[in-house]
Amino acid sequence: MPSISEKGKNMPASPIRKLVPYAEDAKRKNRKVYHLNIGQPDIRTPQVALDAVRNLKETVIEYSHSAGNESYRRKLAEYYKKIDIDIDFSEILITTGGSEAILFALMSTVNPGEDIIIPEPFYANYNGFSTAAGVNVVPVTSDIEDNFALPEISEFEKLITDKTRGIVICNPNNPTGYLYSKEEIETLGEIVKKHNLYLFADEVYREFCYDGKEHYSVMNLIGLEENVIMMDSVSKRYSACGVRIGALISKNKEVINTALKFAQARLSPPSLGQIIGEAALETPDSYFKEVYNEYIERRNFTVEALNKMEGVICPNPGGAFYTIAQLPVDDADKFSQWILSEFEHNNQTVMMAPASGFYSNPATGKKQVRIAYVLKIDDLAKAMETLEVALKVYPGREG
Repeated sequence: MPSISEKGKNMPASPIRKLVPYAEDAKRKNRKVYHLNIGQPDIRTPQVALDAVRNLKETVIEYSHSAGNESYRRKLAEYYKKIDIDIDFSEILITTGGSEAILFALMSTVNPGEDIIIPEPFYANYNGFSTAAGVNVVPVTSDIEDNFALPEISEFEKLITDKTRGIVICNPNNPTGYLYSKEEIETLGEIVKKHNLYLFADEVYREFCYDGKEHYSVMNLIGLEENVIMMDSVSKRYSACGVRIGALISKNKEVINTALKFAQARLSPPSLGQIIGEAALETPDSYFKEVYNEYIERRNFTVEALNKMEGVICPNPGGAFYTIAQLPVDDADKFSQWILSEFEHNNQTVMMAPASGFYSNPATGKKQVRIAYVLKIDDLAKAMETLEVALKVYPGREG
């Protein structure tokens, strides 16, 4: 039998999706499964985006430019200018989801065997993208006791070597929901400038910042135009995860031109997705206000419910629609599997993402889970009730 590649062997399974077989088995038993494991909101996609598909006049779905339709890139540049990010359309490369933007960014700037530093816990697929690009992830750990704030600058500098090429952040953060302040972003800028690194910023949750706090984009760091690369997506902003349209953005022309070569190799981003993405830019402000208020309500309900459970620790996230909770269990991976396969409450159960997959060392997140509060309040209430009952009877409960 032919062998599998080493890269294939090293490619990590998704901690967000690895429990799918257990969830499917629970459903075959006619149990209701509340999916808190994945950032798939039940918020309706904007009508203007749906109408763009329904009213499609094209008779042939053609390839687009490898960088994406110019009309879309120009309108996207206008969107950024409205939120005080001064970008020209030529500094935007449309990608197949934010995922491809991250992969293209790494492959364009980091050599195989070189390092990127990422505050952890981090979006699990950064591990996958890094493996695909042959890049080493060097973690700098943030703590749940400190609400996952950015570690001290000294912690970053301890890790910088001649192999270090950049720092990756997600702001607001997936999986913690932490919102980096302007001061924290400027601190990262100082490190990047001092050591001549790249700063990669995943800003797909920009619209979801709570408690009166505002998002500060890395694109607004002065004097770092050649160092900064931003990744974006329509998935979360417009509740359009299946559209698979993202963007790679940088004022560094060499980065964009290099990424374009990778883009040409895959021909073009999805043409239908671009039509939807371009139309979504016409989404009225009333949509975002309604969605924002809904997420605030969901966050407050979920965090309060979790912290009322005996032995559970859950920080209050400042953005996105995730939180990491520490549970009184021996092993969150085992618990997350057990609650799907061995437990039911009123013929229902809960699917979560074990946080071990969001750390470079799985043991660091051994007792933590990521919870996505992407369901309506009624469903969240049933899910939280189910989780609380499960924690009380779980054989591996601690504390």
